[in-house]
Amino acid sequence: MFLARVVGRVVCTVKSEGLEGVKLLLVQPLNADLTDSGSRVVAADIAQSGLGDRVFVVQGRESSLALAHTFVPIDATIVGHVEEISARKSRPRG
Repeated sequence: MFLARVVGRVVCTVKSEGLEGVKLLLVQPLNADLTDSGSRVVAADIAQSGLGDRVFVVQGRESSLALAHTFVPIDATIVGHVEEISARKSRPRG
């Protein structure tokens, strides 16, 4: 699972069976400080996301399990929106 920002839409005229009606979005993975990290990824969207939204994305087998039709050929799925991020610095053990 990783944090990302929605940066675009992907329009397909033909989709694999089970992906009809599934919105595909282009997402930019983010570091912990919310700066860009790595290459953009095409992800199915089940969270009603839009441009600029911060989202969390699952990859691998879990990405297809999140869809209504499981075991479809998809590598990433947006499963939620990120409203707020807060982190505490951990204290060294010892």
